[in-house]
Amino acid sequence: MLLCHIASLPLVRFVPPLAAFPKTFSSPVFSSPISRSALRWGWHLNRRPSERRSSRRPDRQIGGSRSHSMESKTEARDPAAESPVAVADGGKGVRLKLEEFNWDHSFVRELPGDPRSDTIPRQVLHACYSKVSPSAEVESPELVAWSESVAELLDLDPKEFERPDFPLIFSGAVPLKGGLPYAQCYGGHQFGVWAGQLGDGRAITLGELLNSRGERWELQLKGAGKTPYSRFADGLAVLRSSIREFLCSEAMIGLGIPTTRALSLVTTGKFVSRDMFYDGNPKDEPGAIVCRVAQSFLRFGSYQIHAARGKEDLDLVRTLADYTIRHHFPHIEKMSKSDDLSFEVGVKGSLIVDLTSNKYAAWSVEVAEHTASLIASWQGVGFTHGVLNTDNMSVLGLTIDYGPFGFLDAFDPSYTPNTTDLPGRRYCFANQPDIGLWNIAQFTATLSAAQLISKEEANYAMERYGDKFMDEYQSIMTRKLGLSKYNKQLISTLLNNMAVDKVDYTNFFRLLSNIKADASTPKNELLVPLKAALLDIGQERKEAWTTWVQTYIEELVASGTPDDERKAAMNSVNPKYILRNYLCQSAIDAAEQGDYGEVRRLLKLMEHPYDDQPGMEKYARLPPAWAYRPGVCMLSCSS
Repeated sequence: MLLCHIASLPLVRFVPPLAAFPKTFSSPVFSSPISRSALRWGWHLNRRPSERRSSRRPDRQIGGSRSHSMESKTEARDPAAESPVAVADGGKGVRLKLEEFNWDHSFVRELPGDPRSDTIPRQVLHACYSKVSPSAEVESPELVAWSESVAELLDLDPKEFERPDFPLIFSGAVPLKGGLPYAQCYGGHQFGVWAGQLGDGRAITLGELLNSRGERWELQLKGAGKTPYSRFADGLAVLRSSIREFLCSEAMIGLGIPTTRALSLVTTGKFVSRDMFYDGNPKDEPGAIVCRVAQSFLRFGSYQIHAARGKEDLDLVRTLADYTIRHHFPHIEKMSKSDDLSFEVGVKGSLIVDLTSNKYAAWSVEVAEHTASLIASWQGVGFTHGVLNTDNMSVLGLTIDYGPFGFLDAFDPSYTPNTTDLPGRRYCFANQPDIGLWNIAQFTATLSAAQLISKEEANYAMERYGDKFMDEYQSIMTRKLGLSKYNKQLISTLLNNMAVDKVDYTNFFRLLSNIKADASTPKNELLVPLKAALLDIGQERKEAWTTWVQTYIEELVASGTPDDERKAAMNSVNPKYILRNYLCQSAIDAAEQGDYGEVRRLLKLMEHPYDDQPGMEKYARLPPAWAYRPGVCMLSCSS
C-alpha cells in the first residue's frame, strides 16, 4: 500500500479492502472490469517524474491552478449588477440582508426532478432531486455558533446573525425568502459494497446563490427533517454530532484543506433519540441543525445511482456531468487542441489519451487529481475521515460529511475513529490513499458505463491520481521536515520510529522546528528539543532516535537554510492546534448544559492553527485519560 512505499511501515495487515481484489473485478453495478494493477501502488509510483509517460505533462492542473476554495464562474450573468443592494461597506465588500441574496437555482432549473413532493421513503427514479421543505420540529431555537468568514463568502452582513428570527430561519421553521429547497438523489458504495439509493436523508438544500464575485454557493440544512431518502430514519441530527461537523468544517479551512463550510449551528429546542453505541440503549439528546455551505454537494454517488439503474437512466449521467462541467469546471469546455494535453498510456506508450478531444476524460482526470491532493493534505495533518464511502466523496475535491472523524494523537497508521470500521479497518489512516483510488475507480467505471470515457481514459485518470498523490505527499512531508528535497529513507525511518513509540503526531512535528542545524551538538543534547514528545522511551529507543536526529541534522546542514527561516517555514505547515476529539467532547459536554462558550472559543482558536496564540497552550496538550473512553476517541455513525 502507499504508505508502505513511502515509509516502509509494517502496514500490510491493514489492506483487506485492496488485498481482497481479484486479478480483475467488476463493480456490483457496472460490468466493465478494472485491472487489479490499476489499484495497486507499486504500479507507477516508483517512477521518477522524468520517467512518467507523457508527451507533455503540464505543471498546472487542467484549466489552471486550484485554490482552497474552487471558484465557479458563470458567464451568462453579472450577479453584482443584479444584486438588489450591491453596496460596498467601508471597503469591506458587499453586505446583504438575508432577503437580498442573489439566488440562482441552477440545479433545480437545469436537471430533472422528482414529480412528487411528499417525503414518503421510496425509490426516486429518473430524477436528480426531490423538492422538499424543512420539517424538523422546533421550539425556541437558539444560535449556538456562527462563522463570519462564511458570511463574507455569501456577502452576508454579520449583523444578520443578531436577528431574532435568524435561529428560526436556519432551523427551517421559517422559510428563507427566495430559496427553493430540495434533497439530492444519490447512491454509493458503503464499506466496499454497493448500497443502492441513499440520497439526502436529513440534509435539505435551501438553494443556490451567486455572490458579488460570481461564485456559486449552495446552502444546506443538515438535520432539517425527513425526505424521500430518509429510509427508516427520522431526518434529524443531535447537538453532539452537529458541533463536531460545525467545528471541523471551519477547522479544516484554517488548516488550508479544501472543505465544505458551516455558516451556523442552532439548537431546535427538541430532543432526539439516538443509540450512540448501537447497543440497544438509546437516549434522548438535544437536537440541532447545521447550515452547511459549499459550491456544490455533488458526490461520486450522484452519478453512480443513475448508471446503476441501467439504460433508462444512463443519459442522466451525461446530463449531470454536463451540468457539473458547465457550472463548476467551465475551463474544461474552453480547452482546445492548442492546449496539447495528450498523454501516452499502455505498454510502451501504445495508446494516446487526448484530453482536449473528450471533456469527460479531462473532467475525470481533474476529479482524480483534486481527490489525490485532498487526501495527501489529510495525511499531512493526521486527519482520518472515518467513512470514505463513495457517497461521501465530493467531485470538487472537498472534505465532506463529517461523521466519526478523528485527528491522530499518538501516531498509529491503523487508527480508525469509526467503531463500525473496527473489524477490517478499511478506512483507517494508512488506507486512505488506497481507498481514494478505489473510489476513483468506481467513479470512472460510472463514466465508462455511460460511454463518456474509454477504458484507457479511465486508467489514465487513475494513473494521474497516483502521480498527483505522490507529488503532493512528498512535497508536504518535505516541508514538514524543513528539508530542501525529499528524502525517502529519512522520512521512512522517522515514521517507523513514531509508530513504534506512539509519538504524538501534531506535537512532534511542531517541536521538530526547534532542532538546530548544528553538527557539533553533543550527543546527549540531541533529543532535548523533542523531550516533550518523546515520553517514556527506554535506552534502546533513545539510541534509535538519537541516530535519526543526527542524520536529520546532517540534512539540515547540507541545505544551508538559516535556523530561524526554516523554523518559520516549518511552523507554517505544522499546526500547533488541531481539533482533537477530546476538545470537541469538552465543548459538547458544556453545550449540552446550555453553555456555548467553549464551542465559540474552539471556533476562534481553529481559525489560526499555525499561530502560537499565547494563553491558549492548554489546547495543544496531549489527551487526558478520560479522552480514551468510548464515544470520545472513537465514535459510531449514530448522529
